[in-house]
Amino acid sequence: MRQDATLEELRSEFDRFGGRTLSFPIAGTIAWTATGIFGAFLPEDNASIALFICIGMIFPLSLVFARILREDVYSTKNELDALFFRGLIMVILVWAIAIPFWFVEASSLPLSVGVLAGLHWIVYGWIVQHWVGMFHSVTRTILVLACWFVFPDHRFIAIPAAVVVVYLITIWVLATRPLRSPLEVRKAPNPSLNPTGNRPASCASAES
Repeated sequence: MRQDATLEELRSEFDRFGGRTLSFPIAGTIAWTATGIFGAFLPEDNASIALFICIGMIFPLSLVFARILREDVYSTKNELDALFFRGLIMVILVWAIAIPFWFVEASSLPLSVGVLAGLHWIVYGWIVQHWVGMFHSVTRTILVLACWFVFPDHRFIAIPAAVVVVYLITIWVLATRPLRSPLEVRKAPNPSLNPTGNRPASCASAES
């Protein structure tokens, strides 16, 4: 991508290399499903450890699925790829909020991780200019918070279930959204040619 590429051209290239970007939500669905299963059978302390492990597997799993689906989102080929990657770094850094609260209240972990780990979808939605990014973050936040209050004895089950539902909807939307067609690099117009592609009469007479 050339240095003077427009924002629309960058977005087109992001779609061309990243495709439908299904690898990350598929990995997230698997990780949160496993979290909910562990939460159904393990005591709260062990379920917390399982959550740490499962959520930590999302990124490597997404790399595996990206290779299978031929999606190349993490290669930073242009500024939007770099922006998306920085959004993922932001998600990693918010663990600094989740961990201290976990030491105080173990059941806060699915709440904090469920909300904070979904914030980067807002960045993704802006990159691809689609409502699914905002939908994912906002809906996920509302459902996670609601589950935390409504199911106080089953937070390690209800919250992962809510996140999985949002992921499944997101996957369906991403799988069906139209992709941008590749944009051709516009060549600078030749001032010696008129809009029809012919030389102006004044130039032709001068040359003769």
